[in-house]
Amino acid sequence: MHWYIDGFSVFMVSVILTGIIIPQILLIAFRKKLFDTHDERKIHTSAVPRLGGIAFMPAILFSLCFVIGIDILLSRSNAMGITAPLLSLSTLGENSQWLVSLFFCLCSLLMIYLVGLADDLVGVRYRAKFIIQIMAALLMAAGSIRIDNLHGMLGIQQLPWPLAWGLSVLLTIYITNAINLIDGIDGLASGLSGVAMAFYGLAFMSAHQWINALIAFAALGTLVPFFYYNVFGSARMGKKIFMGDTGSLTIGIILSYLAMEMTRIPNPDIFGSDIMVVAFVPLAIPCLDVVRVFVHRILRGKNPFNPDKVHIHHKLLAMGIPQRLAMILIVTASALTIAINLWLSCHLGAFTILMLDLITWIIFNWWLTRAIRARQRRLHITDGYE
Repeated sequence: MHWYIDGFSVFMVSVILTGIIIPQILLIAFRKKLFDTHDERKIHTSAVPRLGGIAFMPAILFSLCFVIGIDILLSRSNAMGITAPLLSLSTLGENSQWLVSLFFCLCSLLMIYLVGLADDLVGVRYRAKFIIQIMAALLMAAGSIRIDNLHGMLGIQQLPWPLAWGLSVLLTIYITNAINLIDGIDGLASGLSGVAMAFYGLAFMSAHQWINALIAFAALGTLVPFFYYNVFGSARMGKKIFMGDTGSLTIGIILSYLAMEMTRIPNPDIFGSDIMVVAFVPLAIPCLDVVRVFVHRILRGKNPFNPDKVHIHHKLLAMGIPQRLAMILIVTASALTIAINLWLSCHLGAFTILMLDLITWIIFNWWLTRAIRARQRRLHITDGYE
């Protein structure tokens, strides 16, 4: 029960702190005229700061350190009649590998946070960002945040270490960029990430992986105030903000950490579902979308890293769906995908489910493209969706 109180506490501290920091970021951004630049891909037309992600890392670290610090203090206070210590120094000492993983994750998180901040303030070439992401992913792998076991997917169990390192680095970069690339309309990246963080927090609680659960709830706490300012804030009143690369990359690498940690829990059968599905299904929509977008760009002879307007949210907007409704539909689809995939994993293997998801995604996008073309012909629209 104490850990459930901790989960709620870390969430609330993170919510409160982020709610305090974001208005200060808005104030500074308007005083220094630090706004998101407008181009043909952008939906917004008003001056909106893109520095909301600056609040994420301080809020997450403060809430975690504050709540865990109180736990350690309480563990020393048995003389005052406080029993059942939540987290003791001896417990930390017995889990040195967990500490190594956590510290290396924090180092990677700091690197990604700083490169995102630099990109939001002065701009960073995608090649430089990619190099930093590789370094951060290697740090994660060095801290044993790796996929060492496929748990029977394709008949494979334990992976040899070179393959485990390579796959883990690839997935870290892939997931981090998937969250970054899906950040195209108000509330979408934060909404999808919020659903994923809530799922991971509850799943880690169920598996008694308390610290990872606290990390998920701390990250969820930062997303709630941001979602309010991003979706409901008025640009004309100076109350609207974007997360920018600082936020999307920070949240992306945390999600990659949580996904890989989920594959490493000692009791993978606790959920009654395939652990590989449990680990990665919360990220299905952003990850499937980035694959489709990259293939689309490559087939048309474009650089896959150059931005365009072919993401799923762009397609829904091209159908004439309002921006907020498009966000709600995609976030709802993510929640439904999680539920359906977890049910399917009780009957099918992870690879079969992956193939079903991929085929469903391709068919849906093919149908959506045809519907967009028909609408454009009917309304005599000659530009818009590519």
